[in-house]
Amino acid sequence: MKILVTGSTGQLGSALLKQLKDLDYQVKITSRRKPEGVDFTWVYSNLLTGEGLEEAVKDVDVIIHAATSPVKSSENIEVAGFEKLLSKLDHLKLFIYPSIVGIEEIPFKYYRLKYKAEELLKNSSVPYTIARASQFHSFVDSLLLSKSFFKRYIIPGRVKFQSVDVNDFAKHLIDLVNKGPQGKLDDFCGPDIMTLREMAELKIKINNEANTVLSIALPGKLYNSLVEGKNTNPLQRKGIITYEEHLRNKLDQR
Repeated sequence: MKILVTGSTGQLGSALLKQLKDLDYQVKITSRRKPEGVDFTWVYSNLLTGEGLEEAVKDVDVIIHAATSPVKSSENIEVAGFEKLLSKLDHLKLFIYPSIVGIEEIPFKYYRLKYKAEELLKNSSVPYTIARASQFHSFVDSLLLSKSFFKRYIIPGRVKFQSVDVNDFAKHLIDLVNKGPQGKLDDFCGPDIMTLREMAELKIKINNEANTVLSIALPGKLYNSLVEGKNTNPLQRKGIITYEEHLRNKLDQR
């Protein structure tokens, strides 16, 4: 079985490669920049221009599409570039598309683009599996809890997350390789649903910080959808590593 991992330099791509190196698959990777310290065959490709895509997908059986761009050129990569990629996959046995929990209910541009990509895949002739995950532990850390101001985390504290470990989700995706096309799967979420305030307070406790938390409310439908937990699914607690364990692991690695 020959697997192609797109977006091999990203967080999910890196987690996939770390686990795939110990498994008995032929692995090929593609991205705009060659990742360091990996022994897999790398092919340059660019979803913006379509350059290199044909060579990247040549002779592979399964693609795990970890390439994504939440901030820069999102529409061109998530939708237009995705269409270019799909047009070259007549030979493929399985396309695994990692997506995000609740994207049809959360009014955020990047999420709307991911949902549009899901629809493109469903309406294509490519055999597929769509696997949605909740936000990664590290996403919450880096985006919302990375900096304090005047010894305070100033955050929308009522927002809910069911964050999941990226390595748990990577294993889930790899486990799908030999199962064939499954359509859209049940969500893959973390073991705990927590408010952002609770996550901040846990981080302060574990890291023995002097910071406090100032919780603020924000206007708009996006904030309300996250307060309501549209990005969570209490029935699908499939991740193993909790946010607390994630924080303690980070502390041990310092």
